[in-house]
Amino acid sequence: MTLSLHRMVQSRAWTLIKHFEGAPKLSDFKLKQVQLPKLKNGEVLVEAEYFSVDPYMRAYSKTKMKEGDVMIGTQVGRVLESSNSAFPVGSYVVSDAGWTTHSISQGKDITPLLPNWPDHIPKSLALGTIGMPGLTAYFGLKEICFAKKGEVVLVNGAAGAVGSLVGQIAKIIGCKVVGSAGSEDKVQYLKDIGFDEAFNYKTVGSLEEALKKASPEGYDCLFENVGGHFADVALLQMKKYGRIAVCGAIALYNDTTPRKGEYVHLPLIFQELRMEGFVVQRWQHRYNEGLEKLMQWVVEGKLKYHEHITKGFDNMPSAFIGMLKGDNIGKAIITSK
Repeated sequence: MTLSLHRMVQSRAWTLIKHFEGAPKLSDFKLKQVQLPKLKNGEVLVEAEYFSVDPYMRAYSKTKMKEGDVMIGTQVGRVLESSNSAFPVGSYVVSDAGWTTHSISQGKDITPLLPNWPDHIPKSLALGTIGMPGLTAYFGLKEICFAKKGEVVLVNGAAGAVGSLVGQIAKIIGCKVVGSAGSEDKVQYLKDIGFDEAFNYKTVGSLEEALKKASPEGYDCLFENVGGHFADVALLQMKKYGRIAVCGAIALYNDTTPRKGEYVHLPLIFQELRMEGFVVQRWQHRYNEGLEKLMQWVVEGKLKYHEHITKGFDNMPSAFIGMLKGDNIGKAIITSK
């Protein structure tokens, strides 16, 4: 059933009323009602079904948003009305509309789900394993780490949306994989999905000793999601000509003053390391290649997924805050109802 093209639609949206100072708080957000206009030619009305919360939202909120803006973010939604033949009514799309229940698009900021999406694969995976996090893991490992069979790959933040996929893809390539996470449940999850070694960085007596025990010979690749002290210690464990893909720095996002730490120069020079930061949009022209490969691995059972699901659009801010604290195993997803 579709809505009438002449009916005005009420959308609900979470806005950022105050830029974050340190860790985000519930009081930084406000829920508002927005009346959407009638569709114009070429436009599409999308109703969200699944929402994503990701660490990048914290990092980009200051530079990409003004106070009062709808929170940035990605969602999977169903097309309710359409005057754009590329997006028929009833089809599903990935949208960059942010934290809003309904949105109107001209078609530029929405993308159809992969064609022939299997019925048994949740569409919410388009926000995780078969979406931006999966692409980040795929291209970061392939194009920045250049991970090869027989090499040792270290992943921190390994039980998160990206890190859990990095480890599994590295295993598909034929690597030995070591993961670090922040709870015993997460460590067990990493072992369940095939990590060769996993440890709780919060409870080890020495991070250096834990890394040496997990891989005495050192590490060829570091997939860096955390930053801070972990990065300082891990750099000293890299093998000659090792590669470091700098994907995130979740340990630093809530800092109110710049952190002072070790200098990277000596390990980079003496071990002749390559360290490169990246954002996944660099490979936008190759997204279909990555998504099709990720889907293939999921269907074949080679890539396992885990979703941390929060029910209800009203709980978006608390889910976001919890994700930044590390409450989730795998991908944090919010359902619309």
